[in-house]
Amino acid sequence: MQMVKKIFIAVILVWFVLIVFMPKQEIYYKLEQSLAKNDIRLNEEKIDEGWFSLTLHKVDVYIKGIKLATIDEVNFFTLLFYTHVEVENLLLDESLKSKVPTDISDAVASHSILTPLKVNLNVEGSFGGASGYINIKEKSIHLDLNNTSVKGIEMLQSVLQKNEKGWYYETSF
Repeated sequence: MQMVKKIFIAVILVWFVLIVFMPKQEIYYKLEQSLAKNDIRLNEEKIDEGWFSLTLHKVDVYIKGIKLATIDEVNFFTLLFYTHVEVENLLLDESLKSKVPTDISDAVASHSILTPLKVNLNVEGSFGGASGYINIKEKSIHLDLNNTSVKGIEMLQSVLQKNEKGWYYETSF
């Protein structure tokens, strides 16, 4: 029993050291490089690194050289077997106002090793809220709108579908 206890403590210690000393900023820069291959650029004002997290402040999102969004804060939190990304105050460019809601106050994506092919999503904004998931295996996105009306998102009504639970959005990529 003593040997099992020592092995368990060693595994926990290695995991903790791996997480704490993981080069979080370098991993983020690799993410930026892979996004740059698709002409997506992120320009952040400040980066804060914590023990288990990385926080970006005042992020501007450029696609093909055009500024499309500003984000107040992006927080990446990982324990290796669980990852949580939170985006606060996402403001899209006014030119997109007729296509999508331009103000998203909070968006959260979480991934767990228990469901490796699924990323859970929760979004809150001027339109209300939505929750759903990304299915990586089937390459699909499903979002259920939390409010029963399409108030505030009339521009999306043509792509929304309705079932007994309410309005939802579904697409594949």
